[in-house]
Formats: sequence, structure tokens, C-alpha cells
Amino acid sequence: MTARIHGRIRIEDGGKRVRTMLAGVVVADSANVKYVWERPYYPTYYFPVADVQTDHLVATGEQDRTPSRGTAQLHTIKAKGREAANAARWYTEAKIEELNDYVSFEWSAMDAWFEEDEEVFVHARDPYTRVDILQSSRHVEVVINGEKVADSHQPRLLFETGLPTRYYLPKTDVRMDLLAASDLHTACPYKGEASYYHVTVGGETFENHVWWYPTPVAESQKIAGYVCFYNETVDIYIDGELAERPKTVFS
Repeated sequence: MTARIHGRIRIEDGGKRVRTMLAGVVVADSANVKYVWERPYYPTYYFPVADVQTDHLVATGEQDRTPSRGTAQLHTIKAKGREAANAARWYTEAKIEELNDYVSFEWSAMDAWFEEDEEVFVHARDPYTRVDILQSSRHVEVVINGEKVADSHQPRLLFETGLPTRYYLPKTDVRMDLLAASDLHTACPYKGEASYYHVTVGGETFENHVWWYPTPVAESQKIAGYVCFYNETVDIYIDGELAERPKTVFS
């Protein structure tokens, strides 16, 4: 893919067939989407209007204007009695000419998204993000508030583009008696839905410091049931050496 840079916006042609649905109706279906990085972390799918079921789009008369992308006409999506208000942006006066007559959809307003025949969750996948999960024999120890809460010689190391190495540990090597289930759940398009634990050590509770994936997506099955600690906020020893705490949005 060849990137076109327009100020802070990056655009690339996608090679995957992408579909989005509302109320069981395929509203857009294209093998010619554009990846548009409206924000740094992941792209948005833009569909050529020829691949959009425009009979399900109703113009609201409102516009979305941005200094980087220009003007889009807002449309409500209607399908089988369902409505997603102002969820479609049809670019007619785009500042970037190649986006004219392309439509983007608000991710959360749609019922489902597919790349080829596999459902995608949370947001569009970044083609430059890679996740590798490797079995390791490194000695990993986790210490919180001066107390060892995990000790393992069989971690699974997860390497994800742009993030620090994560150390996933089998529950048999973790002081599960110190953990209590949290109500927090988050989702990742590359790993699935995560559940969280609080950790209580020395009478102090550290909220949502531990997470795990009960049923990760297929490509991340190797971490199913393993738990992971934020190395931004706890002490992790790797082969006896204290690892430096990384600085991230989770710090």
C-alpha cells in the first residue's frame, strides 16, 4: 500500500472486502475501501458511494466540517425500522479531493463490521499493527506493595506494535487469593474482550491492575485464561532483574 499524506491525515487503499450492517441489512460492501487515519492510532474505513446502499441513507441537512477533511453531509441510516441518526458522513466538498463521494460510518452506530468474512470489533484494524504471542521460559515475578503476587517460569510474552511487552502468566503461578473480579470490561480488535481483577495487598486495593481474556479472538488464543499485570504500575522482575516501568497512556 502506498500512503498519501495530507497534513495530519494519512490515506491508503485497502485490499480487503469490508462490509457494515444495520438491522441485518448490508449498508455498505466494498473491496475498494480507503484507510483514512483520522487519528494516529487506527484508521477509519471510507467506502466509495457506488458501494453504499444509498437508499438507506436519509440526508439530515446537517454537515460535519473539519479543517483536515473538509465538509461531509450527515445522513441518518434507516433499515427495517431501525435508525442510526447522523451516523453516515458523505463527503461532497472534501478538502482532500480523493475523498469526494466517499462515505464513512460511525463505528458504534452499526451492528456489525466484517473484513472479508470475519467480524471485526471495536474499531478498524490497523494494517501496521502486529501481535505476536510467544511461549517463554523466562522467570517472571510480579511484586506489588512489597509482596510477591506472581512467580512463573512459563509466561507467554505478547508483543504488540506500539506497546510494551506484556507478560501473560498462568493462573496457577499467580496468587489468585489476592485477586477479586472487577466489573470492568474492555475490548480490543486484535485480542477480544478483557475482564479485570482488583488486587489487594497489605490492606491496600489496587483497582483493575490485572486483566485476562476468557475467550480471545482466534489469532490470540495462546493467551486464553492467562493473566497480565500492568508493567506501568507494578514491579516486574525478569530473570531476577527489575524491569523499567514503561511510560504509556496506562501509566
